[in-house]
Amino acid sequence: MKNAVQLLCLFISIFTFSQAKSVKKNPIKNISKVAVKKPLQGYKPNPDLDIINDELPVLIPKKKDGKFGYINQKGKFVIQPEYHIAVFFYEDCNLLNSPNEKVRKFGTKEYGTVEKDLISYRIDKNGKKVYQYKNSDLGKCQIEFKQQEYQAYVKNGFYGIIEKAKFVNAEDYRDYQVYPQYEYLHIMEGDDVSDPMIVASKNDRFGVIDINNKIIIPFEYDDIKRNFSWKLGKMFEVSKDGKNYYYIDSHNKAY
Repeated sequence: MKNAVQLLCLFISIFTFSQAKSVKKNPIKNISKVAVKKPLQGYKPNPDLDIINDELPVLIPKKKDGKFGYINQKGKFVIQPEYHIAVFFYEDCNLLNSPNEKVRKFGTKEYGTVEKDLISYRIDKNGKKVYQYKNSDLGKCQIEFKQQEYQAYVKNGFYGIIEKAKFVNAEDYRDYQVYPQYEYLHIMEGDDVSDPMIVASKNDRFGVIDINNKIIIPFEYDDIKRNFSWKLGKMFEVSKDGKNYYYIDSHNKAY
């Protein structure tokens, strides 16, 4: 079942908006009444799912005593740690394209994928297991990969950044976006290929820079994972001892 976890879709989100126009107060006839939906009786929003930072996920995976659960943006465990694997709540294109129409709803970003005892599930934001993965339910993903505009370039044993479309002369420092000066560089997967986040290593410590060589995350970590955490959650998975990992946001705030 581990393969199901690895087939998470990373790429689609949709934003909607509406417009309102002012009208003159003229006599109007034959206007039919439109029913207004009332809130469900007894419904109360979950205060544990309040959004403090719009850039971050409502629920963030967190490891405690060797198992994963989910905390909210205030750092409180909303879903208790009991899983061996827990990823951000996001779309799973394998379920969205499932041949079984009944399970397609579990592929939306309202659900997250977890694994316990080698069994993978989708859970809701209250921590309830709503679906157990089956190979027969998995459809095919149609993923459109964005071509990176920038790439790492090694010169004299040091890493820099070049813009592939413009780079010509390796001996001309003006051709580099970031002149080679780091022990290691990795461009993180993200939605904005023109302004990627870049994991860098300097003096055996890891941090994050942008394409203008501005330090986003200071060089104080033993490791920063090169995974999809930035794309999925606008967060970085970091460790100061190489063993215990946790998430930080782009302001270096730990969760």
